[in-house]
Amino acid sequence: MDSQQRRAAIARRLAHSSVPVSASLLARELGVSRQIIVGDVALLRAGGLDVTATPRGYLLSRTRPGLVCTFASRHRAEDMQAELNAIVDQGCTVLDVVVEHPVYGQLTGALHLSSRRDVEEFLERCRRCEAQPLSLLTEGVHLHTVSCPDQQAARQVREALERLGFLYR
Repeated sequence: MDSQQRRAAIARRLAHSSVPVSASLLARELGVSRQIIVGDVALLRAGGLDVTATPRGYLLSRTRPGLVCTFASRHRAEDMQAELNAIVDQGCTVLDVVVEHPVYGQLTGALHLSSRRDVEEFLERCRRCEAQPLSLLTEGVHLHTVSCPDQQAARQVREALERLGFLYR
């Protein structure tokens, strides 16, 4: 399999997956190194394929049904799990986290968390890598882009964040 065939196989694999696919899994499936996959994905992106890198792997960006909302939050790092669970418990997906850095401008981290299991896996990866939340750069202030099935779910997210004292005004 040459490099063009491999990139086509990666694109097909991502197109047929509704969950993130890790570079390590793609590497095993295609018999190459993880670094080759990372390079291939970079070339696919440069060629116009809308690939998102999440903490759990690569996803092709798709138009989501429902409503996409942005919520502004402020809380301590140790409250991250409560915040994320409050969102996914309403049937919504946390698409990303955004902070406004004074030097770099807007910094965005793709999340794509849809369940408590996703949240726990994300937090476990943060612990393993000793990664700090982006919100530490902005004294806890950050935005989440959230995909909600409907207006009621979006309202429930707002109410849940407000009850927890995390909704930033």
